[in-house]
Amino acid sequence: MLRGLIDRRILVNYRVRPEVLAAALPEPFRPKLHRGWALAGICLIRLREIRPGFLPAWLGLASENAAHRAAVEWDLGEGPREGVFVWRRDTSSCLNALAGGRVFPGRHGRARFDLREEGDRYELSLHADRGANELALVADRCEAWPEGSIFRDLDEASAFFAAGSLGYSVTADPGRFEGLELHCRRWAVAALRLSSLRSSFFDDPEVFPPGSIEFDCALLMRGIEHEWRGRPDLCCVPALAPSSAVGD
Repeated sequence: MLRGLIDRRILVNYRVRPEVLAAALPEPFRPKLHRGWALAGICLIRLREIRPGFLPAWLGLASENAAHRAAVEWDLGEGPREGVFVWRRDTSSCLNALAGGRVFPGRHGRARFDLREEGDRYELSLHADRGANELALVADRCEAWPEGSIFRDLDEASAFFAAGSLGYSVTADPGRFEGLELHCRRWAVAALRLSSLRSSFFDDPEVFPPGSIEFDCALLMRGIEHEWRGRPDLCCVPALAPSSAVGD
């Protein structure tokens, strides 16, 4: 178990045609739908004081991280489960890149994060070392919920994404997925208004054809104490995932 502080977490969310997202997911995952749409996106998270649970906070580490993911469901013997499937993880931390998938679940690729934060404005860009993955956004905290979102309001969106605490990510074995669960001491989100967004992952027309994906909403979390808990691997038959997933 790892413990720490979510200093800043931005959830960028796209609505996707279910059949398109289904084709981009490996078995046993299927899209979790909301009002007929599938949801995918990017979690941009700055972590501080990350350390094993028995160590004091001052020994913890800090890092910038990104996860490209989708809201999914899958079936187990006891019934259906829900969470997120993670295609790729990127990090500013050499330690995370070295230990991910070895010491703790979830392989990480190295990336450069450029950030500028002033008050309620966030400007962020990501340039990955592998996989030709780039991202750039400009966002401002706001009170109004965006028109056109498939969620009625902030509370409905918050409840949907709070349910995605259990994530499974790719490994070197196409039929095995590593589990990692996020436990937050509290769950509190605010709305973000994006004035600019570019993602080479979700802008790829070979995976997400034009008209099949649209930006839906963005959420912000700040100052959340949390724990990361490893979960047993999920194994299934090999299947293809988008080619931009980070490999060994």
